[in-house]
Amino acid sequence: RNEIKLEKYSTVIDIEARVLSDIARNHIIPSALKYQNRLIENVKGLKEIFGEEEFKKLAKEQMSLITNISENISTIKLGVETLMKAREAAKAVSESQEQAEDYCNKVKPLFDVIRDASDDLEMMVDDELWPMTKYREMLFTK
Repeated sequence: RNEIKLEKYSTVIDIEARVLSDIARNHIIPSALKYQNRLIENVKGLKEIFGEEEFKKLAKEQMSLITNISENISTIKLGVETLMKAREAAKAVSESQEQAEDYCNKVKPLFDVIRDASDDLEMMVDDELWPMTKYREMLFTK
């Protein structure tokens, strides 16, 4: 029974890792990049319209947001790569107890890195571009 439980645990964590990676790569990052590109176009427009002094003052927030988006995208991309390597290493372990411990101690903690950066992006990216229901929207869904 214990062997079956350990295998089930490892399988569930493996599936969660693959789903998290897929969502991060195919939904979160592209949405964040679209929003970032909108901001970049906005900043370019401000630079064309206003002088250098006024531009720096007016585009300060957009520039900060662009930087934060880039940092979070980078964190997610690196986190996904690290997660996939740790997942493959854990999957290669043949003994059930050791494999479950690897999934628990080496794979699962990496979820939080990706999740934190994704949560930050969720708060920054425009609602129109965000591909999933936002947490605050779930609070009011019936």
